[in-house]
Amino acid sequence: MSTWLDQLERELDQRLSAFLRSNPLQDQLFREQHQQDRAIALQRQRQQLQQEAEQQRRRLIDVAAEIRSWTDRTTRAKQAGADDLAHRAQDHLEGLMAQGRDQWNDLDKLGRRFAEVEAQLKDLAEQTPVSQTGLEQDWALFEAQQELERLRRDKGLS
Repeated sequence: MSTWLDQLERELDQRLSAFLRSNPLQDQLFREQHQQDRAIALQRQRQQLQQEAEQQRRRLIDVAAEIRSWTDRTTRAKQAGADDLAHRAQDHLEGLMAQGRDQWNDLDKLGRRFAEVEAQLKDLAEQTPVSQTGLEQDWALFEAQQELERLRRDKGLS
């Protein structure tokens, strides 16, 4: 069931589309602004992914240091004949190694997401609309101003 808000949104979308079809310069400006907004959002996302990756790397380094420490402890306990302690240390070590594998997988996923964002930024840069030549752009602006003046005169505003 469609609500009045959905109907209003469709009506506004239709009016915007009609306006943009009848005003190619505004359509071009709208598209350029949309691309700029998209690029800014992608750059923010890239920066956030870089920060997350740096944090993940630090955590991974910490886990690696713990693994080294518990590997030494496990070895010492085995050499000392403390089998129960060695077994518990080995279980803890295996948990740390699983944690390290999970963190490594998370870092790999971040790397893939970063590559996707980079590819989107590259595609966006390549899609930058070819602007009209200066003369064509100036002419379109002149025509738009002329039309605006005509509408003002017709409405008695100037």
